[in-house]
Amino acid sequence: MEEKSVQAELASYTGKLLREHYGKGPASVYVSIKHPFITFYLRDFLTPTERVLRSQGHDRKVEETRDLLMKEVLHELKATLTVVADLHVENLYYDWSLENRTGIILGVLSEDKANKDEHFDEYPAKGKLHEEINRVSRQVEKEPEETNSLYLNDRTLVIQRKGILVDIEKELIRSGYEQPLRLSKRRLEKDMLDRRLYESILGVTIIDLFVDWDFQLDQSFITLIIQKNKPM
Repeated sequence: MEEKSVQAELASYTGKLLREHYGKGPASVYVSIKHPFITFYLRDFLTPTERVLRSQGHDRKVEETRDLLMKEVLHELKATLTVVADLHVENLYYDWSLENRTGIILGVLSEDKANKDEHFDEYPAKGKLHEEINRVSRQVEKEPEETNSLYLNDRTLVIQRKGILVDIEKELIRSGYEQPLRLSKRRLEKDMLDRRLYESILGVTIIDLFVDWDFQLDQSFITLIIQKNKPM
């Protein structure tokens, strides 16, 4: 199956899957694939109940509920990626912009480490961007042991940080406080990550910024959605 057909089929399936679990799916899903990543960018995704909760200032409750439902969604999506697209996924991650009614699902595809590292090639201002990302990491946790990034296309940039957790975070995870830690870190880091500075460095307009963590593997992913001259 051609890549565009695969992307269209995966986008359609993901929209239906979210609708089944949430009662309302996104208005559109855009799939991007470039090894070792696959992303699903969701637009206009907010249920009527969530809209009411947000109007009453309960964003955290919306995020907590979505976390519970996403466990089943990711399990089904992972299986479908293998069957439909022959894409074997190591892990799936996600984040939301409730204000923009958007979201991201990010998959890391299974590959040999040697092959995976080859995909992190150079692009203008990569070093400067990594420097600024690392500076924020030092403020909220610690400087990453390793930082990589990859343009999946001209709309999607994924930044991977490895080795960022501090001892107190590791202890909270061992003690069973993974979800509150994730929600707190998500809010703190997204407040600290300077979208305008990254726009200046990259020479682009960033319309969305997402963050998620893999606490077991001690790594994090930042996904930047970049505006094109024409709508998606």
